[in-house]
Amino acid sequence: MDTTISDGFLARLKQAGITPEDDERERLNKTLLVFATGLICVTSALWLLIYGALGSSLSSTLPFIYQLLLTFNLVNYIRTGNFARFRTSQLALFLLAPFVMQWAIGDFINSSGVILWGLLGPFGAMVCLGTRESVGWFLAWVVLTLLSGLGNLIPVSSLDIPMRTSIGFFALNFIAVASIIFILLRYSILEKEKVSARLADAHVLLMREQQRSERLLLNILPAPVAARLKDASEDVIADGFDYACVMFADIVDYTQVAAHLSPHDVFSILNRVFSAFDALVEQYGLEKIKTIGDAYMVAGGLNLDTARHVHVMAELALAMRALLRDNPEVNPAGLELHIGIATGPVIAGVLGRNKFVYDLWGDTVNVASRVTEEAQARQILCDQETRRILGETEFRFAPPIERTLRGRGPTLLHELLEKQAEPVRPPVHA
Repeated sequence: MDTTISDGFLARLKQAGITPEDDERERLNKTLLVFATGLICVTSALWLLIYGALGSSLSSTLPFIYQLLLTFNLVNYIRTGNFARFRTSQLALFLLAPFVMQWAIGDFINSSGVILWGLLGPFGAMVCLGTRESVGWFLAWVVLTLLSGLGNLIPVSSLDIPMRTSIGFFALNFIAVASIIFILLRYSILEKEKVSARLADAHVLLMREQQRSERLLLNILPAPVAARLKDASEDVIADGFDYACVMFADIVDYTQVAAHLSPHDVFSILNRVFSAFDALVEQYGLEKIKTIGDAYMVAGGLNLDTARHVHVMAELALAMRALLRDNPEVNPAGLELHIGIATGPVIAGVLGRNKFVYDLWGDTVNVASRVTEEAQARQILCDQETRRILGETEFRFAPPIERTLRGRGPTLLHELLEKQAEPVRPPVHA
């Protein structure tokens, strides 16, 4: 049992009483104060030997008592973990003990400027408490120094210290105090630089994760919608668009093709084709909404920065059809599309907060889906509104056809054939 307690005490002493709950600043403060205590104790031991050799019982006793008090205070802190009390009492010892020693030895000359050690009190306060809190400690050192200069508060020792010895101790005191301050300050700066480096590394990692999260979010949502979703004050995200363009691109007979493939091959083929479609959608500045089985849904006009979105949608449809027709690396299975496009009002919004989905609702979505059902392999069909917006000059269409759409009855549809090599100019009438 005693061995366990001893091992625990030594472990806490080695860690300077640091606990897992301490932040970086508190860890540094504890380390610095324990380190300073060790430096002063070692120096006091040297001074104790020197004073003892000189034969002054008073001078050797006070450094010994000072060393005992510092050690007792440190041991009590390691046992109790009360850093606030340890910090205050230890800084008070740093400040007051040198003045008591000077008053006991005699004047400033005989004591060899031992009150310089008192500067470790304000310095320790500045490092462990802060710049504002250290002002009071420094003023206390100034007041005590003035009082020491005005008169001897304790009768001067009868010991007659040779001037050469006094000057030697002056040099030793200056060097010792300056060395301790330099060591502690350097250690503090190095540790703060390490903390800053760790924080910088953590910030870089955080920014990378944030950028990764942003990319993932933008893969699901349009950028304006993603920005609104991050705003916790907006509970419902839904917008109406009067002239959105919706397209469904459906793979012809993919169910029959997939029946003869392994699940891995089914996914691999779809992933290759849809990834190529993703690149085209990004290239044309439109919005992928979702995939439904082997169908690919795209919308235009949801981004206010997109101009001529209906024309761009027509170009995308032609590019997707050409991709499957001309690129065997993307389409080694020889798959074909049938595409339907409709233009009109839609409602776009985000459903849910967990595993949310961005989707479109409205009759225009239904029309686009029904038009796709009527399209044959490699055929791109448009509703009447899309045909009207595309006009006569940029694209070539087949003669209109009438089809009976599910839920709508007879509807006039238009097959998009290709983009004109040279835009057709309307005739000029004299």
